[in-house]
Amino acid sequence: MTLQNTERKYDLIVAGGGLSGAAAAISAAREGLGVLLIERANCLGGAASNCLVNPFMPYWTVIRENGAGKKFYLCGGVFREILGELEAAGALAADESAFSEEYLKLILNRMVKKAGADILFHSYLTGVSKDGETLVSVTVANKSGTPEFFADYFVDATGDADLAVMSGCPYRLGRDADRLCQPMTLCFRVGNVDMDGFAKSRGSINTLYAEMQKQGKIRNVREDVLIFEYVAEGVLHFNSTRIVKKNPVDAFDLTEAEIEAREQVFELYDFLVKNIGGFQNSRLLATAPQIGVRESRMIDGEYVLTGGDLISCKKFADTIAVGNYDIDIHNPEGSGTSHHYFPEGQYYGIPYRALLPRNAANLLVAGRCISVTHEAQASIRIMPIVCCVGEAAGTAAGVARRAGVPVRDVDTEELRDILRKRGSVV
Repeated sequence: MTLQNTERKYDLIVAGGGLSGAAAAISAAREGLGVLLIERANCLGGAASNCLVNPFMPYWTVIRENGAGKKFYLCGGVFREILGELEAAGALAADESAFSEEYLKLILNRMVKKAGADILFHSYLTGVSKDGETLVSVTVANKSGTPEFFADYFVDATGDADLAVMSGCPYRLGRDADRLCQPMTLCFRVGNVDMDGFAKSRGSINTLYAEMQKQGKIRNVREDVLIFEYVAEGVLHFNSTRIVKKNPVDAFDLTEAEIEAREQVFELYDFLVKNIGGFQNSRLLATAPQIGVRESRMIDGEYVLTGGDLISCKKFADTIAVGNYDIDIHNPEGSGTSHHYFPEGQYYGIPYRALLPRNAANLLVAGRCISVTHEAQASIRIMPIVCCVGEAAGTAAGVARRAGVPVRDVDTEELRDILRKRGSVV
């Protein structure tokens, strides 16, 4: 099916082309559905591509056998396929964490097209039509105008729950006490770094940074400088800017966040060049095309996954994805980051019901905006986990389509059986 067709009718429309949306489109197309994947940017990959979020946070735990530790992968299925393609292209670090987003964009294009789904870039959701609780169509704005696309089922993988909100589904924003969200961050890259010099001086960076922060010479409220090695030689990746008390789904706040974050980037880079060995001949290569959003809206679904569920490593009869990334909460008000780390060999489940928004019979939500609390979202939000959640959503659409039922009536045992066979849930 192409956009030249006058009917523009699909079995499934996926809004948002991040790892969650791409996985949903791939899995649904493999289930035999006609799929349209709509993305506002010019590429797939979401936070990885558009916000330069890198590396992949840990998606495994360690199992001890006879005293020896062995990696036990928690995120499989489509995500493991992506890793395999990155590795084959020489675009994945040896520890399976840092990766090239340029190769990721290409790989996702190929995987989605090979599965048989259509892709539509440069398209913003502007509206939705409903018949009772059933979504009928979505309207987008792009270079073609404001085309309308129809489908039997929909997946919201926008990250901000845009489609669910447009559809009248209830949601929450940020933490319950004050609706503040985790800080936004503009990632950036520095090249031509003398890595030997950096290695020698790395231990002194945060001490000096804290001193200059106290002196008022650094206005960034983040408590440290977070640096990752990248897959290119002499290039370092920074996840260190921090924008607090801004609403990620308010256009004016988002604009102010981008402006302030860019000032912080140059402040940090100037600090490094003037004070830290290894950076004297470096170059600021790039800031991300858009600021990274850790948290915004979360739907109020059939089940709300809580921090307590995660800490107790609760499993559910309808578990469709698992994880054990720490509950990593960047202070929404200023400095400080809190953590709850999971013991080796332990992990929690994410129930299918957390993907089901209220007031919509044929809509699934995937990604960081599923039905979770502020605390639970701080763990499930990482890219490997949301990729598996997206795969589950796309697969569920296939199960629902075959049975001719609303998404809330999907046979979760059938769904879990398919996901287990693909290795996307344990």
